[in-house]
Amino acid sequence: MFSKNTYNQRRQQLKNDLYSGLLLFLGNDETGMNYADNVYHFRQDSTFLYYFGLDQPNLTALVDLDEGKSIIFGDELSVEYIVWMGPQPTIAQQAAEVGVLTTLPAKELSNYLEKNKNRPIHYLPPYRAKHSIKLHQLLDIPLDKVAENASAELIQSVVKQRSIKTAEEIVEMEKAVNVTGQMHTTAMKMARSGMIEAELAGAVEGIAVGSGGNLAYPVIMTVNGQTLHNHYHGNTLEEGQLVLGDYGAETTMHYAGDITRTFPVAQKFTSRQKDIYNLVLKAEEDCIAALRPGVLYRDMHLKSAKIILDGLKDLGLTQGNMDDALEAGAYGLFFPHGLGHQIGLDVHDMENLGENYVGYRQGLERSKLFGLKSLRLAKELQAGYVLTVEPGIYFIPELIDLWRAEGRYKEFINYDKVETYKDFSGVRIEDNVLITETGYRVLGNPIPKTVEEVEELRNAQGGTM
Repeated sequence: MFSKNTYNQRRQQLKNDLYSGLLLFLGNDETGMNYADNVYHFRQDSTFLYYFGLDQPNLTALVDLDEGKSIIFGDELSVEYIVWMGPQPTIAQQAAEVGVLTTLPAKELSNYLEKNKNRPIHYLPPYRAKHSIKLHQLLDIPLDKVAENASAELIQSVVKQRSIKTAEEIVEMEKAVNVTGQMHTTAMKMARSGMIEAELAGAVEGIAVGSGGNLAYPVIMTVNGQTLHNHYHGNTLEEGQLVLGDYGAETTMHYAGDITRTFPVAQKFTSRQKDIYNLVLKAEEDCIAALRPGVLYRDMHLKSAKIILDGLKDLGLTQGNMDDALEAGAYGLFFPHGLGHQIGLDVHDMENLGENYVGYRQGLERSKLFGLKSLRLAKELQAGYVLTVEPGIYFIPELIDLWRAEGRYKEFINYDKVETYKDFSGVRIEDNVLITETGYRVLGNPIPKTVEEVEELRNAQGGTM
């Protein structure tokens, strides 16, 4: 964890923003996979970690704004637990390390809230059913109204703070990116024809766990890159295919990396693969080069889309006026997701608080256009933001067939030519970028990205021809 001063300062900012009432933070509990004692890997709630730093289950925290104190509620471990899991510091000892001087048994939480029920009680939107039920019971709110009664004021204060990464957070995020880089270079080195995707997926997951942390999200490792979030790992790598790997490590303090690389099963890209790959790379690098405070990230998304449209026109896949095609949204056939999102303690940082709070603002509403509506971050960038830049080009047979049958954007899309790419799959390239006071900095050590760098890595390991 960070120093107690860090957590004290973070909670003090909440007090400055909200003035009065109680702030209620639910930590996560253990969850059984198939029965109570066989649990999923425990992951603490990210906002609880941000303000209280304690990485163990069955804790709840309260900030009493009027009395100027913070309280952690939880029960000490029984001897029975210690027999199985070993001794742990007391809750009071752990709380003191993050600047919290008052701890109470878990049963006292409901009493405290009952005594203060006439004061504002602020809480964040629950993303687990158990939290919804707990809030329903603690606050006597109808279960179907729990989410909508979450505090907009608290959400906005949390988003404002967590969006701006401090120097100590950036250190953690660079650790995450560097481990993630090792995962990607390992996959690029070991991949070969005849291998099952799962062998690569297992290897990169092992690196994440071996670093002392874990995965930030489930591994995407696939020869079917046209399926954006493809978690199936049963295909056999074959000559002529591309492997799309999208995964990231999470540090021991739970900061995330999120990197994507695409590489050929063979030692070299084919001419057609290289054309599409370099187009995606140009979109990524040109957008990264344009990042700075004040830039509207939606404009960066549209910039990447225009680069993709223009490049595809050079290849005969699009036609007509590309400015008109951009405005109409024709690029969604090839680039159906957003350019990127914030990243931090969550790989999609703070997504549980609501994307419209995190990525949008009043006066900047989400588009209804296919592709653009999936953009998670659209608003102006600020120094301290860390975000992903991840353009891609995909040939999705089902989407191509649907749009062609509907005659959608036929003035801009050369469907006859697109048909010849339906076996291509997809290419995505992604890096994590810090917005600085004057521009940007790509986090972590460089991870092979150019055609030449990727081919050199593939050749160095004697990949198949």
